[in-house]
Amino acid sequence: MIDFRCRAKDQADAAKLAQRPLARTRLSSLRHQYEAILAQGERDNPPRAHTQRQPGRIKQSPAVNLLLPLALARRRVSSRFLADSRVPFDNNQAERDIRMPKLEQKTSGCFRTITGTESFCTIRSCLATLRKQGRNVLHALTLAFQGQAPDPLPSG
Repeated sequence: MIDFRCRAKDQADAAKLAQRPLARTRLSSLRHQYEAILAQGERDNPPRAHTQRQPGRIKQSPAVNLLLPLALARRRVSSRFLADSRVPFDNNQAERDIRMPKLEQKTSGCFRTITGTESFCTIRSCLATLRKQGRNVLHALTLAFQGQAPDPLPSG
């Protein structure tokens, strides 16, 4: 699955660089490969059966625990980044966006008030938006301290 995902990412990146969508035939072929890998994984790693003596969930192998969500979300997982070049291959950006609030919470032990939490999140959100738009964050902060908060929405 790792090799497949890396090959698919390379093909999606090449199409994005060429500023064209991935060809339908190529997309279909990649989807079939993904389905074949899942089917092989399910054959090689069948889930453990539930018995009468064991109430509740049955502990599964790590492979089965990975296969189940991949199979349930096959369309979203397998090809979303292939079909839409705006969708990133990974979720690293989302992880980076929540890193600072979690670090602040860890350092302080907690946020002291709801108002403080909301203010912190609003400021971080605005700065992240400005940064993603390629705008000058220092200039935006300078304007904010002068009482002229910048509009986080891009102009035009």
